[in-house]
Amino acid sequence: MLYALSLAAGLAWASGLRLYLTVLITGSLMRLGFVHLPDSLALLASPWVILAAAVLALVEYFADKIPAFDSLWDALHTLIRIPAGALLAAGAAGHVDPSVTAAAALAGATIAATAHLVKAGVRALINFSQEPPSNGSVSSAEDAFAIAGLLLALFVPMLFLLFMAAFIVGAGIALPPLWRGVQVGFRGMAADMLPHAARIRSGLGPRDIDHLRGKRD
Repeated sequence: MLYALSLAAGLAWASGLRLYLTVLITGSLMRLGFVHLPDSLALLASPWVILAAAVLALVEYFADKIPAFDSLWDALHTLIRIPAGALLAAGAAGHVDPSVTAAAALAGATIAATAHLVKAGVRALINFSQEPPSNGSVSSAEDAFAIAGLLLALFVPMLFLLFMAAFIVGAGIALPPLWRGVQVGFRGMAADMLPHAARIRSGLGPRDIDHLRGKRD
């Protein structure tokens, strides 16, 4: 039961951060015989699934390191990571009572959504920052974080569950200010873009507008 909880939570959590990398690592470890997971997750060990996950993980590796595009990538993957987290968590429950499977899917969706929203919110704030840190270094740190958490879930379940409890508490505290920060960032970006859009529509350049402002003053 402890391992099943860790597996379900770990797959869902890692999917919220790096879905394709999660499938690639889990499937490869199953294929090589390092982990033995429920038959309901046997599809992950398929060579075709591993190959597809490897290609998509490589695409995501580069896409996530392009400033601003990474936030667009996260927005698109809101519709992918959360349902995938639910399916993987349900698969981790194995062939048990349908109510248990449904509960695992709901819990998996919640955990994947929490991890995804924290990740997307942090990256959006970084993109809005005046002096953002290197996008590549932040993305690489997320890669390492997702891999380390997934391996803990697979091989050290008790430690991962303790980490998961701390993450959920921390996310509950961090998400409201993160959301407010993202809103402020979007408003600031819109405020910067609107004068530029108005200038384009009017056919005036920056010097023309400065000249008109001088005359008005």
